[in-house]
Amino acid sequence: MDEGFETVVSADGTPIAVWRSGVGQPLVLVHGAVADHTRWAPVLPALEERFTILAIDRRGRGRSGDADDYALEREYEDVAAVVEWAGEEVNLLGHSHGGVCALEAALLTDGVRKLVLYEPPMGFLATPASVVRRLEELLEAGEREEMLVLFLHEVAGLPSDQIELMRSLPAWEARLAATDTIPREERANREYTFDSGRFRELRVPTLFLLGGDSPEVFRAASEAVQAALPDSRVVVMPGQRHAAMDTGTQLFTTEVLNFLA
Repeated sequence: MDEGFETVVSADGTPIAVWRSGVGQPLVLVHGAVADHTRWAPVLPALEERFTILAIDRRGRGRSGDADDYALEREYEDVAAVVEWAGEEVNLLGHSHGGVCALEAALLTDGVRKLVLYEPPMGFLATPASVVRRLEELLEAGEREEMLVLFLHEVAGLPSDQIELMRSLPAWEARLAATDTIPREERANREYTFDSGRFRELRVPTLFLLGGDSPEVFRAASEAVQAALPDSRVVVMPGQRHAAMDTGTQLFTTEVLNFLA
């Protein structure tokens, strides 16, 4: 995505960078933790053939701005602002932490046509306080690489071979640059509770993508979301975990394109 970025101003005045590519109906992409818009590079060739891709740099990384205080609610507003800016009939895809933001943003705007969630933890993944402290210690010591590997292994539940694959991709440098956002997001996620009643009237067609080999917490999250939303379904991607964009690229894009068609 070399075309340059555009800026959308969120509700609190924070500028959010959006990277545009492709042609077609709008598809807003919201990446997960320790990443920026470059995280989506493996799946872009397939998605760009059908959609105008609007890939966000979430606040605090990439070309986006930040605020003095962090709250999950500001991230929901960021995504909603981009959806409203993108036009009508906007599709929305969020991964992990970005999936939580995408689902919550769908309550703030009427502009979402279809919603794809790839393993948002929805409060079911409570990172132990000891792990959060260790992540903070590594960050303070400047050990960003060790911190990132610890996060991917202990929090995201990825095996060593998948972490090594991710390390070989261009997005690894952006992940290292975003490591300072990990502790605040993990603290916020520990406090997040999925209140199913808030989503009973959310009638946006929703797909929850689940890795067949992913930790049980993501299955629990999928079941909770499916039970809460009136128009949702779960698709299991065999052999995948939390990084199917890298490890099962064609499988991932096929499921997304089939649902959004």
